Amino acid sequence: MTSRIPRDSRLRLVRPRPLAAAPRAVNQRRPRRPAPRPPEGTPAPAELARTARTRLAGPVRVARWADAALGPGSDAATTDGKATLSAATAERAAAELGLSASQVRADWDTARLAGLVEVHGDSARPGWRLRAWNRDDSAVLRGWVALFDAWSLAHPEPEGHEPAAVAEVVSAMPQVLSLLQLSAGPVPVEQLLDLLQQRVTELRTERCEVPYGPATERLAGSPSPAEPAPVADAPLAPLLDWALRALASVGALTYGDGQATLTPLGSWAVWVKLEQICVAAQSPAGNIEQSAEDMLRGCAQLRPNAARAEYRAWLAARPVGSAVTELLDAARGEDALLRGLAFEALRVVGAPAEPDVRAVVDEPALRPYALLWLAEHDGVDAEDAHEALTREEATWLWVDTAAAVADHGEAPMLVRHLESAVQPTVPQLLDEVRAVGHPRTVQVLVALAAAHPDPALAKAVRRAAFQVHTGG
Repeated sequence: MTSRIPRDSRLRLVRPRPLAAAPRAVNQRRPRRPAPRPPEGTPAPAELARTARTRLAGPVRVARWADAALGPGSDAATTDGKATLSAATAERAAAELGLSASQVRADWDTARLAGLVEVHGDSARPGWRLRAWNRDDSAVLRGWVALFDAWSLAHPEPEGHEPAAVAEVVSAMPQVLSLLQLSAGPVPVEQLLDLLQQRVTELRTERCEVPYGPATERLAGSPSPAEPAPVADAPLAPLLDWALRALASVGALTYGDGQATLTPLGSWAVWVKLEQICVAAQSPAGNIEQSAEDMLRGCAQLRPNAARAEYRAWLAARPVGSAVTELLDAARGEDALLRGLAFEALRVVGAPAEPDVRAVVDEPALRPYALLWLAEHDGVDAEDAHEALTREEATWLWVDTAAAVADHGEAPMLVRHLESAVQPTVPQLLDEVRAVGHPRTVQVLVALAAAHPDPALAKAVRRAAFQVHTGG
């Protein structure tokens, strides 16, 4: 005889799986693209890694000194009680390493840009790349590519230039680097300057900027004070000189005698970036040219590894700051699936996204995702990151993920999602789901009731949905 009393079904406590890791339709897999080969003459990865190790020997030395001198349990704390490189610490490191304090600071900054050192608030710790430095060539190359990506931070920009003009040059440099890579040899600076000017003009045209001046007076006279002033034309030669010197400082090219040449490391890095863009451009949705929201939708049907490759390619084609802003804006939308995928993409971004992720912790819809991201970024094992959430936050995340499954998944997946709840029983889950106030609670409970094969449990879930709907 079947009881009509709702059963106190025990839920198995398991870690919630990221939605992006849920199984996708196998028949939607794209055929494997043959592994691309770098241009002829590119050194083997092991040789490139040796070059990168030599390039970063100074930053590695300073990072290891900091690990030993400032690590947990050390009695060599800095005078201000922070494990960061203060002036006193720089002087001490200089004395112990036989360097100048300025060289120590420069190597420290490079170590941070290369991910050898990770700074979290008021503390610093060795990055995973430092731990794997001697045994993992891929970690070394990733560290150098991270430094290459941050070239504009590695060398002070010239004074007296508008920030907008500097930003335009930074945005245009990928085309300059592509020309250097395709030339496979020295390129005159005059030729690079011509290309830079063309690209900056294109960027301004895309923004519909029309310079004001004697030759281009408006029909109605001077521009209205309410209209934004356009970026003033500025000589680009000094900014190109700065960019080439900055890239030379990270080892991407050699610069002198009126010409520039990519180093083997620089040529390989530019090829990697171009290849990432080509991979994304060949995807069915053409994700490389899409907005963050459309890119995430295009990745929703991909397996996790393929999705991460798409994220990397999409990010490689954009300045990090604007890409992070786009991803967070997509996460603020009504589609819970995009919320989860946006934070998966932010995991690919890594450390540069930390300030923006911390800034959204107080937004209720993003808070659980941001707390999980920050916990994993701070070194907490992914299996334990959920401990950073309160019971209420974990319940809110459970409902949000259930909404994504209800909108984009299948009924059996929604039923299996019950197993990821932190509550040990169904009645407790329903009580806390009702209390958490997620805007999709009613729809989630109705969908779960329709999908669950147990009639008694489905009836209890429908009753809870009705009570939420009526405010009971």
